[in-house]
Amino acid sequence: MTTPKAASRSASLTVPPPVLEISGLCVDYGLGADAVRAVHDVDLTLRRGEVLGLAGESGSGKSTLAYAVTRLLSPPGVITGGDVRYHPRGGEPVDVLAMTARELRAFRWQEVSIVFQGAMNSLNPVHTVHTQLTDVLKAHRPDMPRAGRTEQARELLSLVGISPDRLGAYPHQLSGGMRQRVMIAMALALQPDVVIMDEPTTALDVVMQRQILRQLVRLREELDFSVVFITHDISLLIEFSDRIAIMYGGRVVEQAGAAEIYRDPRHPYSAGLLHSFPALHGPRRELTGIPGSPPDLRAMPSGCAFHPRCPKAFAPCDRKTPPLAPADSSSGRSVACWLNDDHRPGEA
Repeated sequence: MTTPKAASRSASLTVPPPVLEISGLCVDYGLGADAVRAVHDVDLTLRRGEVLGLAGESGSGKSTLAYAVTRLLSPPGVITGGDVRYHPRGGEPVDVLAMTARELRAFRWQEVSIVFQGAMNSLNPVHTVHTQLTDVLKAHRPDMPRAGRTEQARELLSLVGISPDRLGAYPHQLSGGMRQRVMIAMALALQPDVVIMDEPTTALDVVMQRQILRQLVRLREELDFSVVFITHDISLLIEFSDRIAIMYGGRVVEQAGAAEIYRDPRHPYSAGLLHSFPALHGPRRELTGIPGSPPDLRAMPSGCAFHPRCPKAFAPCDRKTPPLAPADSSSGRSVACWLNDDHRPGEA
């Protein structure tokens, strides 16, 4: 591979600068009175060299958020509010939501790339791996000679642990893990600053999941990119994320460092997600899970959307929606829960 963009992350204790800022982002499906809000006023900041985990049950808005950030939402999905700003190295912030079609074409894959859920559905079954890898290079670097594109495709496969002699293979001739690694290689082809991974290991067995995660950690350190990793499996995020944002009903309900979420989840939903997975070490404990089902976005509960399933719900929860508010100024943790004493509403 060619030299990655700019220098590696600073070893100092200063907070890295942002690479992607999301402010007040709202996404609806449909228009007018029939519109359903899938993402509510989401604020997130991804910093350089960071892995930001995004966790929550199916339907919580994780993938919708990712597609909105990259402007890949298909109708009837509509961005109805908010800002998405990309911070290039050494340049002024760029408003992603104001980009033209031509600017978006240059932005995607070159600055921000995405690994879609389900590699077999993302790869074209009638084209070889070589064709699909070199198409990315041909589209964004038309001056690169054909031999150069082939050589870089070989290097990309080697980078993700696949023998270059598989360039001539079709997707059906590869295992699930290999297909997923081809998608990761494709996402890294232009050395982007940000890679968004939408549940990339969901269909894989546990051993292959860990192999891909180990490779991803190595690649991040080598190529210096930031990651938004989306999954319903919070145990994966605990292992390799720097920070985790928990989503429920289209909102971020808790955001904190991965170690803090693991040791002391402040939102009852975060605790429920953690207790839904068995611990690999320590004493046995009963798996409690989360009773009930995720909310119907067409008929959201009043107040906190989680209150019908929450074991700690009390007076204000069914009447007022808690804001995502700081819960620990020293660590940057924020929680949207009335159990956060400093932000309880006054009595009605």
